[in-house]
Amino acid sequence: MDYKKSNAPSNTVTRDMMELCADTGNIYETVAIISKRANQISVEIKNDLSKKLAEFASYNDNLEEVFENREQIEISRYYEKLPKPTLIATQEYIEGKIYYRNPAKEKDKLQ
Repeated sequence: MDYKKSNAPSNTVTRDMMELCADTGNIYETVAIISKRANQISVEIKNDLSKKLAEFASYNDNLEEVFENREQIEISRYYEKLPKPTLIATQEYIEGKIYYRNPAKEKDKLQ
């Protein structure tokens, strides 16, 4: 997933929950779907950031040698300005990019 090119808003947006839950018919199920996807996105972003910041890791135990690295600061600022994972997940849900299924509902349909 390319969260960098997401067209999710950077700040909080009020949404009509009845419109969001039109696919599932259940507000709580919709929120659960979005929250699980947000957790996946959060882990992905965290891993990506950790990989980039690991390049700047200093393995010296000397506190006097701590210095500010401009590239590291720029990377951190970039990730701080990204939309929050919940906003990205909500936008993906609205655009129909999230695949989800409910095994309990599928079991009821088979019987």
